[in-house]
Amino acid sequence: MRSSIFRRIWLMMLSIGPGIFCIGYTIGTGSVTSMARAGSEFGMQLLWVLSLSVFFAWVLMEAYGRYAVVTGESAIHSIRKKIKYGKPLAIIIVLGVVAAQWTALSGLLGLTANTLFELVHLFFPVIGPENYWLVLGIAIFLIISLYGMLLVGKYSFFEKILVIFVTIMGVSFIISMFIVLPPSADIIKGFIPSIPQVPGGKLMVAAFVGTTMAGPTFIVRPLLMQGKGWGKDNTREQSRDALFSAVLMFILSSAIMITATGALFYEGKVIHRVLDMVYTLEPLIGQFAVAIFVLGVMSAGLSSIFPILMVAPLLIADYREGVLDTKSKQFKVLTAIAALIGLTVPILGANPIIAQIVTQVAGVFVLPFIIAVIIVLINNQRDMGIHKAGVFLNTGLVLAFIFACFIAYTGIIALNQFF
Repeated sequence: MRSSIFRRIWLMMLSIGPGIFCIGYTIGTGSVTSMARAGSEFGMQLLWVLSLSVFFAWVLMEAYGRYAVVTGESAIHSIRKKIKYGKPLAIIIVLGVVAAQWTALSGLLGLTANTLFELVHLFFPVIGPENYWLVLGIAIFLIISLYGMLLVGKYSFFEKILVIFVTIMGVSFIISMFIVLPPSADIIKGFIPSIPQVPGGKLMVAAFVGTTMAGPTFIVRPLLMQGKGWGKDNTREQSRDALFSAVLMFILSSAIMITATGALFYEGKVIHRVLDMVYTLEPLIGQFAVAIFVLGVMSAGLSSIFPILMVAPLLIADYREGVLDTKSKQFKVLTAIAALIGLTVPILGANPIIAQIVTQVAGVFVLPFIIAVIIVLINNQRDMGIHKAGVFLNTGLVLAFIFACFIAYTGIIALNQFF
């Protein structure tokens, strides 16, 4: 009976595979860092930013997914072929997404390696609080292991790996949230728009959007529809998949913020190291808290690093041929290059918390382009027919575009102040 229940859950998760990839791109250690840092510094004040970001992410996933299943075509290839000045636009989007993801990758790997090191230090204090070579060794082991999995080259295999990572991550963070649940009134206040008027407030807002409205989540989605084998008969499944993905994004991200608020904000403590939150939780339930949160952080990191390694070859193949490519020599070479770039922060020994937050901001600058092109494609009567965007979807896309432009401007100001 129990095995039957688990099998049903597993099959349900696999039925929404493209959404699992979207969560993998979106909820990583970068998201954990941004949500936890915001919760520790500002409480629930930025919950409204998360809510808007997730809502617009859902709108964009629906738009890109609908276009893919109705036309059978991919995003970048369609932009290049069907939009005026589409070639330079497609190149800008590919370069912008790859640059943002590759810079974020280094921070992700640094955070994940540091998380594992903190766990080792906790149980074996003799190692000492800092060990550059051990952290670097962990990072190298992780990236080689993930690269080895990518060499399998099968979409269904990638999907199963991400289902495992995302499931562990979700259970871990939700349990952590209920351990230190803050007053409901404080959570509700978080839906009232306001930007913290302190140094780093604007940077945190931009990082929130950069990690939640992640460019590859939308651009790669049509390729994932190809990998899943979904077509015009699967419009309902596509819509359900997009909604499920958005809801799960909000639940997981808000759970991290709520945990940080309950564990740190009321104590006046701010996250400076990867496991600061765990050390605060530990007195409540002992080292069990460490296991819970580390599992979540590790799964978040691996669920993001895995698809980010793939983003460059997927988009380049999309630009050239409009197909999902996971087996070519180009795929293997570009994922290897990404793996090497991912080792930058561990090699330099940089603070992964600061590095991750700053690199998350880079993702917001290409968002307005990503939204503008899908507005054109989804409203093409000849291609979309009765599935052309209606009033609700168009309104959501226009509002998403305005929001993205505002956040990009905020990001420019924030980075100028930071540097």
